[in-house]
Amino acid sequence: MHGGNLPHTDGEPIRVPITMANSYHLPYDPSTLDWSSPDHLIYTRNTGVNQVALQQKLAALEHGEDALALASGVAALHAVFFTHVSSGDHVIVSDTTYEATYKLWTTLLPRKYGIEATFVDITDLDAVAAAIRPNTRLISTEVIANPTTKVADIAALADLAHRHDVLLMVDSTFTPPPLFRPLEHGADLVVHSLTKYINGHGDAMGGAVIGSAELVAPIRAQAMVDVGGVISPFNAWLIVRGSVTLPLRLAQHQASAARLAQFLHDDPRIAYVAYPGLPDHPQHAAAARQFGERGYGAIMAFALAGDPALQNRFVDELKVITSAVSVGHDESLIVHVGTGGPRVAAYPEPFQRYGHLRFSVGLEDTEDLLADLSAALDAAAGPR
Repeated sequence: MHGGNLPHTDGEPIRVPITMANSYHLPYDPSTLDWSSPDHLIYTRNTGVNQVALQQKLAALEHGEDALALASGVAALHAVFFTHVSSGDHVIVSDTTYEATYKLWTTLLPRKYGIEATFVDITDLDAVAAAIRPNTRLISTEVIANPTTKVADIAALADLAHRHDVLLMVDSTFTPPPLFRPLEHGADLVVHSLTKYINGHGDAMGGAVIGSAELVAPIRAQAMVDVGGVISPFNAWLIVRGSVTLPLRLAQHQASAARLAQFLHDDPRIAYVAYPGLPDHPQHAAAARQFGERGYGAIMAFALAGDPALQNRFVDELKVITSAVSVGHDESLIVHVGTGGPRVAAYPEPFQRYGHLRFSVGLEDTEDLLADLSAALDAAAGPR
Protein backbone atom coordinates (compact mmCIF):
# COMPACT_ATOMS: atom_id res chain seq x y z
CA MET A 1 0.00 0.00 0.00
CA HIS A 2 2.66 2.52 1.06
CA GLY A 3 5.64 1.33 -1.01
CA GLY A 4 7.01 4.05 -3.28
CA ASN A 5 5.14 6.88 -1.55
CA LEU A 6 6.91 10.10 -0.55
CA PRO A 7 8.11 10.60 3.04
CA HIS A 8 5.58 12.36 5.24
CA THR A 9 6.63 16.02 5.19
CA ASP A 10 4.37 18.92 6.12
CA GLY A 11 2.78 20.47 3.08
CA GLU A 12 4.07 17.89 0.60
CA PRO A 13 1.89 15.44 -1.39
CA ILE A 14 1.60 11.97 0.09
CA ARG A 15 1.66 10.41 -3.39
CA VAL A 16 4.36 10.87 -6.03
CA PRO A 17 2.95 13.30 -8.64
CA ILE A 18 3.40 12.74 -12.38
CA THR A 19 6.72 14.16 -13.54
CA MET A 20 6.45 14.49 -17.31
CA ALA A 21 10.03 15.53 -17.94
CA ASN A 22 12.71 14.03 -20.14
CA SER A 23 15.61 15.75 -18.32
CA TYR A 24 16.56 16.74 -14.78
CA HIS A 25 18.62 19.71 -13.62
CA LEU A 26 22.32 18.86 -13.46
CA PRO A 27 24.70 19.62 -10.57
CA TYR A 28 27.11 22.57 -10.72
CA ASP A 29 29.86 20.36 -12.20
CA PRO A 30 28.40 17.53 -14.30
CA SER A 31 31.66 16.75 -16.08
CA THR A 32 32.38 13.70 -13.95
CA LEU A 33 28.92 12.16 -14.20
CA ASP A 34 28.39 8.74 -15.73
CA TRP A 35 25.83 9.65 -18.40
CA SER A 36 24.55 6.08 -18.53
CA SER A 37 24.11 5.65 -14.79
CA PRO A 38 20.61 4.75 -13.57
CA ASP A 39 21.54 5.87 -10.05
CA HIS A 40 20.93 9.59 -10.57
CA LEU A 41 18.08 11.63 -12.01
CA ILE A 42 19.65 12.84 -15.25
CA TYR A 43 17.55 11.63 -18.16
CA THR A 44 14.32 9.62 -18.12
CA ARG A 45 15.77 6.81 -20.25
CA ASN A 46 18.15 6.18 -17.35
CA THR A 47 15.59 6.58 -14.60
CA GLY A 48 12.73 8.86 -13.56
CA VAL A 49 10.77 9.90 -10.49
CA ASN A 50 7.67 7.88 -11.33
CA GLN A 51 9.64 4.85 -12.40
CA VAL A 52 11.55 4.82 -9.11
CA ALA A 53 8.28 5.02 -7.14
CA LEU A 54 6.80 2.13 -9.13
CA GLN A 55 9.92 0.01 -8.69
CA GLN A 56 9.91 0.52 -4.94
CA LYS A 57 6.27 -0.53 -4.80
CA LEU A 58 6.90 -3.62 -6.96
CA ALA A 59 9.85 -4.75 -4.85
CA ALA A 60 7.70 -4.43 -1.73
CA LEU A 61 4.81 -6.24 -3.41
CA GLU A 62 6.90 -9.24 -4.48
CA HIS A 63 9.17 -9.23 -1.39
CA GLY A 64 12.13 -8.74 -3.71
CA GLU A 65 15.41 -6.89 -3.16
CA ASP A 66 15.20 -4.87 -6.38
CA ALA A 67 12.74 -4.22 -9.21
CA LEU A 68 12.93 -2.78 -12.69
CA ALA A 69 9.96 -1.30 -14.57
CA LEU A 70 9.97 -1.42 -18.36
CA ALA A 71 7.70 -0.46 -21.24
CA SER A 72 5.74 -3.74 -21.49
CA GLY A 73 5.64 -7.31 -20.30
CA VAL A 74 7.37 -8.49 -23.46
CA ALA A 75 10.08 -5.87 -22.92
CA ALA A 76 10.61 -7.36 -19.46
CA LEU A 77 10.86 -10.90 -20.81
CA HIS A 78 13.28 -9.85 -23.53
CA ALA A 79 15.30 -7.84 -21.01
CA VAL A 80 15.97 -10.96 -18.91
CA PHE A 81 16.88 -13.06 -21.93
CA PHE A 82 19.01 -10.31 -23.52
CA THR A 83 20.98 -9.74 -20.31
CA HIS A 84 21.40 -13.16 -18.76
CA VAL A 85 21.71 -15.41 -21.83
CA SER A 86 24.52 -15.12 -24.39
CA SER A 87 25.55 -16.67 -27.69
CA GLY A 88 26.31 -20.36 -27.25
CA ASP A 89 24.06 -20.72 -24.21
CA HIS A 90 21.09 -23.05 -23.90
CA VAL A 91 17.72 -22.40 -22.25
CA ILE A 92 14.78 -24.58 -21.25
CA VAL A 93 11.31 -23.18 -21.91
CA SER A 94 7.91 -24.48 -20.91
CA ASP A 95 6.21 -26.02 -23.94
CA THR A 96 3.07 -24.05 -23.08
CA THR A 97 3.86 -20.39 -22.85
CA TYR A 98 2.84 -16.90 -23.91
CA GLU A 99 3.04 -16.39 -27.67
CA ALA A 100 5.69 -13.66 -27.48
CA THR A 101 7.92 -15.89 -25.34
CA TYR A 102 7.41 -18.71 -27.83
CA LYS A 103 8.39 -16.48 -30.76
CA LEU A 104 11.45 -15.11 -28.97
CA TRP A 105 12.76 -18.64 -28.42
CA THR A 106 11.74 -20.24 -31.72
CA THR A 107 12.84 -17.51 -34.11
CA LEU A 108 14.36 -14.24 -32.94
CA LEU A 109 16.92 -15.15 -30.28
CA PRO A 110 18.20 -18.41 -31.83
CA ARG A 111 18.50 -16.80 -35.26
CA LYS A 112 20.10 -13.55 -34.15
CA TYR A 113 22.29 -14.73 -31.26
CA GLY A 114 22.86 -18.45 -31.74
CA ILE A 115 21.13 -19.43 -28.50
CA GLU A 116 19.46 -22.85 -28.37
CA ALA A 117 16.10 -23.44 -26.68
CA THR A 118 14.50 -26.73 -25.68
CA PHE A 119 10.75 -26.78 -25.04
CA VAL A 120 9.62 -29.30 -22.43
CA ASP A 121 6.57 -30.21 -20.38
CA ILE A 122 7.43 -28.11 -17.34
CA THR A 123 5.28 -30.30 -15.07
CA ASP A 124 7.49 -33.33 -15.89
CA LEU A 125 10.54 -32.78 -13.69
CA ASP A 126 12.32 -35.78 -15.17
CA ALA A 127 11.93 -34.27 -18.65
CA VAL A 128 13.22 -30.93 -17.41
CA ALA A 129 16.23 -32.60 -15.77
CA ALA A 130 16.95 -34.59 -18.92
CA ALA A 131 16.97 -31.38 -20.98
CA ILE A 132 19.66 -29.69 -18.88
CA ARG A 133 23.03 -29.43 -20.62
CA PRO A 134 26.42 -28.16 -19.46
CA ASN A 135 25.69 -24.84 -21.21
CA THR A 136 22.12 -24.46 -19.91
CA ARG A 137 21.84 -20.98 -18.44
CA LEU A 138 18.15 -20.45 -17.69
CA ILE A 139 14.77 -22.15 -17.24
CA SER A 140 11.75 -20.06 -18.26
CA THR A 141 8.22 -20.88 -17.15
CA GLU A 142 4.91 -19.35 -16.21
CA VAL A 143 3.23 -20.28 -12.93
CA ILE A 144 -0.15 -20.83 -14.63
CA ALA A 145 0.46 -21.36 -18.32
CA ASN A 146 -1.18 -19.24 -20.98
CA PRO A 147 -3.60 -20.50 -22.26
CA THR A 148 -3.98 -24.09 -21.01
CA THR A 149 -3.68 -23.22 -17.27
CA LYS A 150 -1.02 -25.90 -16.72
CA VAL A 151 0.50 -25.27 -13.26
CA ALA A 152 4.24 -25.38 -12.68
CA ASP A 153 5.75 -26.49 -9.36
CA ILE A 154 8.03 -23.51 -8.76
CA ALA A 155 9.79 -24.80 -5.65
CA ALA A 156 10.66 -28.11 -7.32
CA LEU A 157 11.88 -26.34 -10.47
CA ALA A 158 13.99 -23.95 -8.40
CA ASP A 159 15.61 -26.83 -6.55
CA LEU A 160 16.37 -28.61 -9.81
CA ALA A 161 17.71 -25.46 -11.47
CA HIS A 162 19.98 -24.51 -8.60
CA ARG A 163 21.46 -28.00 -8.33
CA HIS A 164 22.75 -27.40 -11.87
CA ASP A 165 23.71 -23.73 -11.39
CA VAL A 166 20.87 -22.61 -13.68
CA LEU A 167 18.70 -19.51 -13.23
CA LEU A 168 14.93 -19.89 -12.88
CA MET A 169 12.85 -17.07 -14.38
CA VAL A 170 9.13 -17.16 -13.63
CA ASP A 171 6.43 -15.21 -15.44
CA SER A 172 3.87 -14.66 -12.69
CA THR A 173 1.48 -12.42 -14.64
CA PHE A 174 -1.49 -14.78 -14.06
CA THR A 175 -0.61 -15.15 -10.35
CA PRO A 176 0.15 -11.70 -8.92
CA PRO A 177 0.74 -11.09 -5.22
CA PRO A 178 -0.76 -11.83 -2.78
CA LEU A 179 -1.85 -15.00 -4.63
CA PHE A 180 1.74 -16.14 -5.19
CA ARG A 181 5.28 -14.84 -4.77
CA PRO A 182 7.73 -17.00 -6.76
CA LEU A 183 10.81 -15.51 -5.09
CA GLU A 184 9.68 -17.02 -1.81
CA HIS A 185 9.63 -20.44 -3.52
CA GLY A 186 13.15 -20.19 -4.90
CA ALA A 187 12.76 -18.40 -8.23
CA ASP A 188 15.68 -16.13 -9.16
CA LEU A 189 13.74 -13.60 -11.22
CA VAL A 190 10.03 -12.82 -11.50
CA VAL A 191 8.49 -11.12 -14.53
CA HIS A 192 5.11 -9.42 -14.68
CA SER A 193 3.16 -7.81 -17.45
CA LEU A 194 2.09 -4.81 -15.37
CA THR A 195 -0.48 -4.15 -18.09
CA LYS A 196 -2.58 -6.94 -16.61
CA TYR A 197 -3.53 -7.43 -12.93
CA ILE A 198 -1.10 -5.07 -11.23
CA ASN A 199 -2.42 -2.08 -13.18
CA GLY A 200 -5.84 -3.67 -13.43
CA HIS A 201 -7.69 -0.94 -15.31
CA GLY A 202 -6.79 -1.68 -18.93
CA ASP A 203 -5.34 1.79 -19.52
CA ALA A 204 -1.54 1.51 -19.17
CA MET A 205 1.21 -0.77 -20.43
CA GLY A 206 4.27 -1.83 -18.51
CA GLY A 207 6.47 -4.74 -17.51
CA ALA A 208 8.61 -5.60 -14.52
CA VAL A 209 11.52 -7.77 -13.45
CA ILE A 210 11.97 -8.38 -9.71
CA GLY A 211 14.74 -10.26 -7.93
CA SER A 212 18.10 -9.78 -6.25
CA ALA A 213 20.04 -6.57 -6.89
CA GLU A 214 22.84 -8.69 -8.32
CA LEU A 215 20.59 -10.04 -11.08
CA VAL A 216 18.43 -6.95 -11.67
CA ALA A 217 21.26 -4.38 -11.88
CA PRO A 218 22.73 -5.66 -15.16
CA ILE A 219 19.24 -5.81 -16.68
CA ARG A 220 18.76 -2.16 -15.74
CA ALA A 221 22.10 -1.15 -17.23
CA GLN A 222 21.91 -3.18 -20.42
CA ALA A 223 18.29 -3.71 -21.43
CA MET A 224 16.86 -0.46 -20.11
CA VAL A 225 19.56 2.20 -20.37
CA ASP A 226 21.48 0.84 -23.35
CA VAL A 227 18.59 -0.68 -25.32
CA GLY A 228 15.97 1.83 -24.17
CA GLY A 229 12.96 -0.19 -23.01
CA VAL A 230 12.02 2.38 -20.36
CA ILE A 231 8.45 2.87 -19.11
CA SER A 232 6.80 6.26 -19.61
CA PRO A 233 6.27 8.43 -16.50
CA PHE A 234 2.51 8.56 -17.09
CA ASN A 235 2.19 4.78 -17.39
CA ALA A 236 4.33 4.31 -14.29
CA TRP A 237 2.06 6.69 -12.37
CA LEU A 238 -1.09 4.92 -13.58
CA ILE A 239 0.27 1.51 -12.58
CA VAL A 240 1.23 2.75 -9.11
CA ARG A 241 -2.33 4.02 -8.74
CA GLY A 242 -3.83 0.72 -9.91
CA SER A 243 -1.57 -1.48 -7.78
CA VAL A 244 -2.95 -0.11 -4.52
CA THR A 245 -6.25 -1.97 -4.96
CA LEU A 246 -4.71 -5.21 -6.28
CA PRO A 247 -5.52 -7.40 -3.22
CA LEU A 248 -9.14 -6.23 -3.17
CA ARG A 249 -9.57 -6.68 -6.90
CA LEU A 250 -7.91 -10.08 -6.90
CA ALA A 251 -10.27 -11.35 -4.21
CA GLN A 252 -13.29 -10.42 -6.34
CA HIS A 253 -11.74 -11.75 -9.56
CA GLN A 254 -11.07 -15.13 -7.95
CA ALA A 255 -14.36 -15.45 -6.10
CA SER A 256 -16.27 -14.94 -9.33
CA ALA A 257 -13.92 -17.17 -11.34
CA ALA A 258 -14.45 -20.11 -8.99
CA ARG A 259 -18.24 -19.92 -9.38
CA LEU A 260 -18.15 -19.35 -13.13
CA ALA A 261 -15.74 -22.24 -13.71
CA GLN A 262 -17.99 -24.61 -11.78
CA PHE A 263 -21.06 -23.33 -13.63
CA LEU A 264 -19.44 -23.99 -17.01
CA HIS A 265 -18.02 -27.33 -15.86
CA ASP A 266 -21.51 -28.54 -14.90
CA ASP A 267 -23.14 -27.53 -18.20
CA PRO A 268 -23.43 -30.40 -20.73
CA ARG A 269 -23.11 -27.95 -23.62
CA ILE A 270 -19.51 -27.23 -22.59
CA ALA A 271 -16.85 -29.57 -23.96
CA TYR A 272 -14.22 -28.81 -21.29
CA VAL A 273 -13.11 -26.23 -18.75
CA ALA A 274 -9.44 -25.74 -17.84
CA TYR A 275 -9.19 -23.99 -14.47
CA PRO A 276 -6.80 -25.00 -11.67
CA GLY A 277 -9.50 -24.60 -9.03
CA LEU A 278 -11.56 -27.46 -10.44
CA PRO A 279 -10.87 -30.83 -8.76
CA ASP A 280 -10.45 -32.59 -12.12
CA HIS A 281 -7.74 -30.19 -13.34
CA PRO A 282 -4.53 -32.23 -13.91
CA GLN A 283 -2.52 -30.04 -11.53
CA HIS A 284 -5.28 -29.21 -9.05
CA ALA A 285 -3.47 -30.89 -6.14
CA ALA A 286 -0.21 -29.13 -7.01
CA ALA A 287 -2.00 -25.81 -7.29
CA ALA A 288 -3.72 -26.30 -3.93
CA ARG A 289 -0.41 -27.12 -2.31
CA GLN A 290 1.37 -24.18 -3.93
CA PHE A 291 -1.28 -21.48 -3.51
CA GLY A 292 -2.70 -22.62 -0.20
CA GLU A 293 -6.09 -21.03 0.45
CA ARG A 294 -5.31 -17.89 -1.53
CA GLY A 295 -7.18 -18.98 -4.67
CA TYR A 296 -6.46 -20.34 -8.13
CA GLY A 297 -6.35 -17.23 -10.29
CA ALA A 298 -9.13 -15.79 -12.41
CA ILE A 299 -8.33 -17.04 -15.91
CA MET A 300 -9.77 -20.14 -17.51
CA ALA A 301 -10.06 -21.72 -20.93
CA PHE A 302 -13.13 -23.55 -22.17
CA ALA A 303 -15.05 -24.40 -25.31
CA LEU A 304 -18.55 -25.30 -26.30
CA ALA A 305 -19.04 -28.78 -27.75
CA GLY A 306 -19.17 -27.70 -31.36
CA ASP A 307 -17.37 -26.11 -34.29
CA PRO A 308 -15.73 -22.66 -34.52
CA ALA A 309 -18.98 -21.14 -35.74
CA LEU A 310 -20.65 -22.15 -32.48
CA GLN A 311 -17.86 -20.58 -30.42
CA ASN A 312 -18.25 -17.36 -32.40
CA ARG A 313 -22.04 -17.31 -31.99
CA PHE A 314 -21.65 -17.76 -28.25
CA VAL A 315 -19.16 -14.89 -27.94
CA ASP A 316 -21.34 -12.67 -30.10
CA GLU A 317 -24.31 -13.27 -27.78
CA LEU A 318 -22.43 -12.10 -24.67
CA LYS A 319 -23.60 -8.69 -23.47
CA VAL A 320 -21.57 -8.10 -20.29
CA ILE A 321 -18.37 -9.99 -21.14
CA THR A 322 -16.28 -8.22 -23.79
CA SER A 323 -14.64 -9.92 -26.78
CA ALA A 324 -11.09 -8.56 -26.55
CA VAL A 325 -7.54 -9.71 -25.85
CA SER A 326 -5.61 -9.20 -22.61
CA VAL A 327 -6.37 -10.32 -19.06
CA GLY A 328 -6.59 -8.88 -15.58
CA HIS A 329 -8.71 -5.87 -16.50
CA ASP A 330 -11.59 -4.50 -14.49
CA GLU A 331 -14.01 -5.80 -17.14
CA SER A 332 -14.33 -9.45 -18.12
CA LEU A 333 -12.62 -10.31 -21.41
CA ILE A 334 -12.99 -13.33 -23.68
CA VAL A 335 -11.19 -14.29 -26.88
CA HIS A 336 -11.86 -17.18 -29.27
CA VAL A 337 -8.64 -18.89 -30.37
CA GLY A 338 -8.79 -21.56 -33.06
CA THR A 339 -7.03 -24.89 -33.50
CA GLY A 340 -4.19 -23.72 -35.74
CA GLY A 341 -0.69 -22.48 -35.01
CA PRO A 342 2.59 -24.09 -33.99
CA ARG A 343 1.97 -23.89 -30.22
CA VAL A 344 -1.19 -26.02 -30.39
CA ALA A 345 0.73 -29.30 -30.72
CA ALA A 346 1.63 -29.06 -27.01
CA TYR A 347 -1.95 -28.36 -25.90
CA PRO A 348 -4.30 -30.99 -24.44
CA GLU A 349 -6.48 -32.86 -26.93
CA PRO A 350 -9.70 -30.88 -26.27
CA PHE A 351 -7.86 -27.63 -27.09
CA GLN A 352 -6.72 -29.16 -30.37
CA ARG A 353 -10.20 -30.44 -31.17
CA TYR A 354 -12.38 -27.45 -30.26
CA GLY A 355 -10.01 -24.52 -29.96
CA HIS A 356 -10.51 -22.50 -26.81
CA LEU A 357 -12.15 -19.46 -25.32
CA ARG A 358 -9.72 -17.75 -22.97
CA PHE A 359 -11.82 -16.07 -20.30
CA SER A 360 -10.41 -13.44 -17.93
CA VAL A 361 -12.98 -12.85 -15.20
CA GLY A 362 -13.44 -9.20 -14.29
CA LEU A 363 -14.98 -7.24 -11.46
CA GLU A 364 -18.59 -7.23 -12.55
CA ASP A 365 -21.21 -8.64 -10.20
CA THR A 366 -20.91 -12.42 -10.21
CA GLU A 367 -24.63 -12.92 -10.77
CA ASP A 368 -24.51 -10.63 -13.83
CA LEU A 369 -21.68 -12.71 -15.29
CA LEU A 370 -23.51 -15.97 -14.61
CA ALA A 371 -26.63 -14.61 -16.27
CA ASP A 372 -24.62 -13.42 -19.28
CA LEU A 373 -22.99 -16.82 -19.79
CA SER A 374 -26.31 -18.63 -19.36
CA ALA A 375 -28.17 -16.42 -21.83
CA ALA A 376 -25.40 -16.65 -24.42
CA LEU A 377 -25.30 -20.45 -24.10
CA ASP A 378 -29.07 -20.66 -24.58
CA ALA A 379 -28.96 -18.37 -27.61
CA ALA A 380 -26.00 -20.06 -29.28
CA ALA A 381 -26.47 -23.74 -28.37
CA GLY A 382 -30.11 -23.99 -27.35
CA PRO A 383 -31.56 -24.57 -23.86
CA ARG A 384 -30.12 -27.29 -21.62
